[in-house]
Amino acid sequence: MIKDCILEKSGWPEPVSMRVLLSVLYPVLSLTIFGLYPSMTIGPKEGWQVYSSAQDADGRCICTVVAPEQSLCSRDAKSRQLRQLLEKVQNMSQSIEVLNLRTQRDFQYVMKMENQMKGLRTKFRQIEDDGKSIIARNFQELKDKMDELKPLIPVLEQYKMDAALISQFKDEIRNLSAVLTGIQEELGAYDYDELYQRVLRLDSRLRSCMGKLTCGKLMKITGPVTIKTSGTRFGAWMTDPLASTRNNRVWYMDSYSNSKIVREYKTMEDFVAGVVSRTYSLPFKWEGTNHMVYNGSLYYNKYQSNIIVKYNFETGSVLAQRALEFAGFYNMYPYTWGGYSDIDVMADELGMWVVYATNQNAGNVVISQIDPDTLQVLKTWTTEYSKRNAGESFMICGTLYITNSHLSGAKVYYAYSTKTSTYEYIDIPFHNQYFHISMLDYNARERALYAWNNGHQVIFNVTLFHVIKTDDDS
Repeated sequence: MIKDCILEKSGWPEPVSMRVLLSVLYPVLSLTIFGLYPSMTIGPKEGWQVYSSAQDADGRCICTVVAPEQSLCSRDAKSRQLRQLLEKVQNMSQSIEVLNLRTQRDFQYVMKMENQMKGLRTKFRQIEDDGKSIIARNFQELKDKMDELKPLIPVLEQYKMDAALISQFKDEIRNLSAVLTGIQEELGAYDYDELYQRVLRLDSRLRSCMGKLTCGKLMKITGPVTIKTSGTRFGAWMTDPLASTRNNRVWYMDSYSNSKIVREYKTMEDFVAGVVSRTYSLPFKWEGTNHMVYNGSLYYNKYQSNIIVKYNFETGSVLAQRALEFAGFYNMYPYTWGGYSDIDVMADELGMWVVYATNQNAGNVVISQIDPDTLQVLKTWTTEYSKRNAGESFMICGTLYITNSHLSGAKVYYAYSTKTSTYEYIDIPFHNQYFHISMLDYNARERALYAWNNGHQVIFNVTLFHVIKTDDDS
């Protein structure tokens, strides 16, 4: 069996702890985890919780879960809270019963008064019809009695409403008590160790499912979240997708030409605060803004050439450089915004890629997968999409996604799969908040798009659709 999964990663990269899920759950093989950078502050850790489960039109299992903290695994704490809540409800129920008895007693009294008033109304009508038969003194006496009873009319109406409200309260209390009692009985039905082992097995299945979420098809782009406003109108910034989760260094390269200075920040927080940890002076100037840091090295297009350079930050030396055969450069085949953006180095879950155009392919986009160590081209695909008509592009899971523009109203318009060597026109809009994108790259570790948007460094979240092969596949 093949089950489908939708993933949208959440939170800054950090370990996810586990919490005991106090229910019996079936295998969950479809995950939706929301928001990579919802804000610049780290939100509270979530726990494994099933929010919804359903089947789509093809009968595939779709579930929504969030992963828990182990500190909340205690069944005893939950049971104690439920008992306290149940006791409160029971106390409320007793108080309402007392109020109900008092109200019913007063209500019966007022009902008798209502009957008396009805009888008096009948007598008054008789008196008015035949006033001569009753002496004036008796008439006045009855009228005074009626005046005394009139104020009781609104009181009677209020008692009627109170009685109905109390009846409603009683129904709600009965329903709530039944629910709480059922939960308490369900908790007591399981041995703690047995329940804990079930949760461990569930956690293992969920983590196994997440481990298989390596690739997927782009479904949606949300955001952006503005991380910082700095630099000129054009530039590049990035993190290393192969770095460990503890390593969140940021690299910053302002402008698209005539520069060799790379600034490094230890963390994203330091980047926002402008605290530079190291500054590198590259041996060659760069061209364009489509650079990439990958496994501790910077890959970039050498100025006024079709040469790709691999520069290692630790050694401060060039480890490799290689000319990309037939690739146009120096604004021969740039993206629509220009800026010597002819050669775009990028990476995804499947490795390293370079996107460019050649005369041999009539200026249309060419995709090559390259060896990150030697920069040798491993395989090449040619498309029919004009490089000059592309706003920007990025790779996700071996598929090249091209935007139709770098200006406002931009959307992901074209997708080419290197797996099937086929293309399709798509329509995935995204918010080009600052109206001019000069760099757009995918980070596979964080499942996010880094962008340089008119002097603003921003991050877009992505939603990927996954097909996961499970252990029970046939």
